[in-house]
This record gives sequence, structure tokens and C-alpha cells, in this order.
Amino acid sequence: MVLVRRLLILAAVIGCGYGGYWLYVNYFGKATGASIQRSSDGGARPVEVSEVQTSRLKRTIDAVATTRARQAIEVVPLVAGRVIEIPVAAGQEVKKGDVILRLDDDIERANLAEARAKLQQAALALQRAQVLLKSNTVTTATLEQLKADEAAASAEIERAERRLADRTLRAPFDGRVGLTRVEVGARIDSSVVVTTLDDLSEVELEFLLPETVFGETRIGMEVEAEAAAFPGRTFAGKIASIDSRIDRSSRTFKVRAAVPNPERVLPAGMFMRLVVVLSEKVALTVPEEAVVAEGMDTFVYLAKDGKAVRRNVKIGQRQPGIVEVTQGLAVGEQVIVRGIQRLRDGVVIRVSGKDGPVERPRQGGRSSGVKGNGT
Repeated sequence: MVLVRRLLILAAVIGCGYGGYWLYVNYFGKATGASIQRSSDGGARPVEVSEVQTSRLKRTIDAVATTRARQAIEVVPLVAGRVIEIPVAAGQEVKKGDVILRLDDDIERANLAEARAKLQQAALALQRAQVLLKSNTVTTATLEQLKADEAAASAEIERAERRLADRTLRAPFDGRVGLTRVEVGARIDSSVVVTTLDDLSEVELEFLLPETVFGETRIGMEVEAEAAAFPGRTFAGKIASIDSRIDRSSRTFKVRAAVPNPERVLPAGMFMRLVVVLSEKVALTVPEEAVVAEGMDTFVYLAKDGKAVRRNVKIGQRQPGIVEVTQGLAVGEQVIVRGIQRLRDGVVIRVSGKDGPVERPRQGGRSSGVKGNGT
């Protein structure tokens, strides 16, 4: 009984297999053969093409950086005193010589007035002595002493003027004032930081690069930086200085790039991503979707005389959306970029959609596989 059941199951399986084969041969096989026949008889495959072009390619290296002001100081008073005026506000742009803070200066003004009075008195005494010297009423030694007294009084005025000037803090260069840390009426000394002053007309980007590119890095190389605070905006600059030493532990070296900042939008201390342009060249390029890799071969399909023509090529540098072709193509040739999957050499094609170059991404994108480090 068990044997009979197994034989029935085997017969059913064989019957199903035969039935499936019969359906394939009589229906699906005929449809496939008809499709192939139509293609052989001249059915054109729709494709889209693009011209081989020359593009400017950049070899770059990525890094992260921190911005530094061109000049940056902490503003501190030279002397102790009570704050009587702070005529600037946080974020204000000041010029060289503008007043940032004033300390009480009543005593210094009085000392200056006294010094001026002493100078006037010494000058009058000297004049009288010079007149009396003609009549031998005073000695030459007395006249010399009076000259010395006048010089001492003049020096005293200079000291008094300097002490008075020290009661006023002025900007040593053009820049932007930071947050003030003292209030009017507070008593401060030379250890108290009043505020900060940054020259942001140009910022420095400080970053690290791997030692593998030390020999290629040069002053004047272009950098392109971006910040999360300014999406879609690129800040261009150039390398200004390169450290002469490589760190033994990280195997990196420090680089600084100068980036113009005329609008003062970049503050000191901001995190930025950047690329350094190591080299640049003009080369033949095609859209990356036109390139097909098959085993050890790399090829494209050309549109020629209404047919797809396969041609082996050698490729070089890759960038987003495009590939450099170092051998096998010439400028102006039409490569197929859409409909490649069902092509073979010699198949009849029909150009549809975009007839000409397809839209390409911006040239000179970030393409290097080398990565740098930040600070």
C-alpha cells in the first residue's frame, strides 16, 4: 500500500514537470522567440546619449578645521581704577584708537595740571636768570641748575600725560568687540579681562593633514570650506603656512589657511569642513552611468550610425557623476547613458529623451580618497 502511494506521488510530480515544460515550449518560448526575432529584424532600442567632454578635475583631500581670528586679544587695563564708562557693546565693530573703557582720572588730571604749572614756573625762573646773567647777578652754575629744573618739569608732564592716557583703554587695531565682563562702577586692576577684540577681516583655518601628503602641500594651494551654520555656502581661501614638523603620535602636520571674511560672518572658534586642492587638470570625461565594468574589461557603448558600438576604455579619476577616460574616446563622441542594460554590440538603437549631453554635476567636486584630520 505504501509502495503504491509513493508511485502515485512520483507519477504526479513527473506529470506536473512535463506539463510545465509543454507550457513553456508552446507559449513562453514562442513569445521570447518572437521578441528576439523582432529585435533581429530591426526593432530599435530606445537610448539616451551624452557627448564626451573635457572637464576640469581636482584631486582633493578632506579635513576639518577650527577658525582663528587674524588678530585676537583679551583687553585688560594697564592700571587699577574705577570704571566710569564703557562706550562699546558686544559685537560692535571698532576702529584702531576707539575708546573701549574709561577709568576715573580726576587725580591724574590734577597731577598733569600741577606738572604743567611747575614747568611754567621753571621756564620763568630760567628766563630771569638768563637776563640777570648779563649783569653777573647770578652765576653760571645757577643758570645750569635752572635749565635742569625746566627739563625735569617737562619730563614730569610727559609722565603725567602717560598716566592719564593709561586711564583710557583704546582698540589697538580694527576689530569686533566681544562680551564685556565688567560693569560701570566696578573697581578693576590689570588682572581683570574687560572684553575681547578680534580682527575678523580674514580668518585662519587651522587643521591637520596626514604625513602622506606633506610633499604635495604647498603655500598658496586653494581650500574650500563649509560650515553647518551656512548651508550651501562655500568659503574659498589659500594655504598661508605649513608646520615644519610632523607629530610622531598622530603622523599628521598642522596647516593654516587664510580665508577672506569681508562680511565678518565667520567668528573665531567655528568648526568647518574643508577640502584642499592638491592638483588640478583638464581631462576627457563621461557620465559615470555610461561606464560598464565586466570582469577585467571596462567599456562604453557609442551611438554610431544608428547602432550601439562597444568600445573598451581606460578610466582614471572619479568624481561625483563623472569619470575620467584616459584612453579609448575622443571629444564629441556620443556615449550611451540610458538603456545600456539590454544592449550588445551592433544592436540597432533609437536616440530618445535628451539628444545631447546629459546634465552633469558641478565640476571639480571632492573626489580624493585621502582624508585629513581636524584640530
